[in-house]
Amino acid sequence: MPENTLLHDLAVILLIAGLVTVIFNRFKQPVVLGYLVAGVIIGPYTPPFELVRDHAAVLLAAQLGMILLMFSLGLHFSLRQLAKVGGTAFVAASLEILLMLLIGYAVGRAFGWSDMDSLFLGGILSISSTTIIIKVLQDLGLMRQHSAELIFGILVVEDILGIALIALLSTVAIAHTPAIATMPAHASTTEPSPPIMVLDTIGRLSVFLTVLLVFGLLIVPWLLRYVAKFNRNEMLLVMVLGLCFGSSLLASVLGYSVALGAFVMGAMIAETAEHGRIARLIEPVRDMFSAIFFVAIGMEIDPKLIIEYAVPIMVITLAVIVGKICSCTFGAFVAGNDSRTSLRVGMSLAQIGEFSFIIAALGSQYHVTQDFLYPVAVTVTGTTTFFTPYLIRSSDPLVSLFDRTAPKWLTSYLDLYTRWTARLRQTHRGGSELSRILRRWIIQMVVNMLLITGVMLTADRIGELPMMQQWRLSHQWTQHIGIAWLIGTAVCLPILVAVLRKLRAISMFVAELSVTAEAGGEYTAALRAMVANTILIIGAVCILLWMLLLSWTILPPWPVLAALFAVLGVVVLVMWQRLIRVYARAQVQLRETLAAKPEPMPLAEFPAALYGAKIDEILLPEKSTAAGKSIHEVEIRKLTGAGIVGIERGGHSIVNPGPEEKLLPGDRIYLFGSPAQVDAAREFLLA
Repeated sequence: MPENTLLHDLAVILLIAGLVTVIFNRFKQPVVLGYLVAGVIIGPYTPPFELVRDHAAVLLAAQLGMILLMFSLGLHFSLRQLAKVGGTAFVAASLEILLMLLIGYAVGRAFGWSDMDSLFLGGILSISSTTIIIKVLQDLGLMRQHSAELIFGILVVEDILGIALIALLSTVAIAHTPAIATMPAHASTTEPSPPIMVLDTIGRLSVFLTVLLVFGLLIVPWLLRYVAKFNRNEMLLVMVLGLCFGSSLLASVLGYSVALGAFVMGAMIAETAEHGRIARLIEPVRDMFSAIFFVAIGMEIDPKLIIEYAVPIMVITLAVIVGKICSCTFGAFVAGNDSRTSLRVGMSLAQIGEFSFIIAALGSQYHVTQDFLYPVAVTVTGTTTFFTPYLIRSSDPLVSLFDRTAPKWLTSYLDLYTRWTARLRQTHRGGSELSRILRRWIIQMVVNMLLITGVMLTADRIGELPMMQQWRLSHQWTQHIGIAWLIGTAVCLPILVAVLRKLRAISMFVAELSVTAEAGGEYTAALRAMVANTILIIGAVCILLWMLLLSWTILPPWPVLAALFAVLGVVVLVMWQRLIRVYARAQVQLRETLAAKPEPMPLAEFPAALYGAKIDEILLPEKSTAAGKSIHEVEIRKLTGAGIVGIERGGHSIVNPGPEEKLLPGDRIYLFGSPAQVDAAREFLLA
């Protein structure tokens, strides 16, 4: 019966996959290989009759498996871990993609293929398979190794760079599409140039990730804490799956990989207190759908094609394995890892996967590649996947063999380079306090501007929705108010206030450094004020112009816009302190969410440790927003969680000052709280 089609397909897939994996487990072989073999058995190319009736439904279930695998990866790989290996991962992934593009192009040209076939082959070989590696590392019990953290970081960076690579290949394909290539020389198209399109894609991706991470880290932990209070596993599981699929849908709607959206949501949930419980709940659902995902990959392998293109497939497979081992090992080593860790990374990343299918399909879509390239990519993916578990298992014996047989001068050089890069990182971390403060302020300003960009782009998108256009036609007054622009700007007000405060702090900082007392003499204060005000005015004008540029399609007429700016200016002046508090609360919540979770401590040790609290001191500057206000008015404990436990003023000490004690410029203030709370209070008082 037609209504039983999906049930039939699921029964066939899971039964055969279960039987094959039992056999593989009996002979101590990786389970993922059993799934691939089951897919070949079930696939349309092997049996004399169809075992699966609805391939579209199977592919949909396989996509769910990929999403859940990426979500599970995010649960095991928190944002703190990603930040820790981010620089190393970026260097290694960039070198790998560049070298594999060159290797793929060279292999294609060696077979006599066209430039476009060779270029797309390089793109197909450049990105490793995140989902396959996750499954293999889980099966082998290697998820908690240091090399696994680095591998996951490289895979995440690869996926992000893969999106930019797809954008670049799309523009190249469009330029070589026959319909465009045969246009007259004087004809023009509306397509942007490749560099502009790639930069636009990277910029939008940065905005998407920043907005999703910041607002997600503000909302998701609170939401999960609320749901977890009911102590009902099914409620928590349904909510988590909704967040996972919602994040993937958002990424897909905006033109990014669903896997990227799932990973980011998993990484955000990994920062919550409930992540261990969620990981246990999601595991059986993930295992079922991931089995379907790997079976679906096996179903795409055509044994006849392997015979027909045996030589290219073998050469390309060898190029993937050797090229990725060499490029990834080299990239990880250049980034500062020792030879053992670098080789583990290289041996683990020697395969291709889901991005390869997308790039191969892109060439077919624009008719710039030959028809054989997609099935060859699928076959190479399956073949390299077969070798992945054995390569990972053989990495340690290979490292031991290298240590025994390599020349002494080579191992000494490698060790020397590793120690040198470690010292460079230590020197970088131990830089001056002033440079660290300035760097932190600049990073916060960049993040805030990305948030503003994301909000205004969203407002612009909402303003162009058919529903809003229809509502405009029936409510003509909205054409003169620009309701979408007004809402977006209102949402940005706390962030704008924070940006202006950071800009003022940076301008004062730069003025102090650029105008010395020796050079300025008696005019030092005036010159510093002039420099600081100039930087502040130029920065504020640039921010305003950027907001107008982002939302120019939904701006109201200029007279109305000027009136709205005047109203918003009054609102900012009246609610300045309240907007600062809103931003400060959000900042403290983000800090506490991302703060390292210490291991539980025995009760007997609590009084001595004071929950990891510390006391720090600052000198209150003259232009601090807290200067001249009482401790009660500043509300520093409410905003940051830290308390003021002492004040030194004019040689006198005030211990445990009361709430009515005023904070004066030049006071040495002693702060008490956790490291994250004290840092937030320090930044609040210095701004």
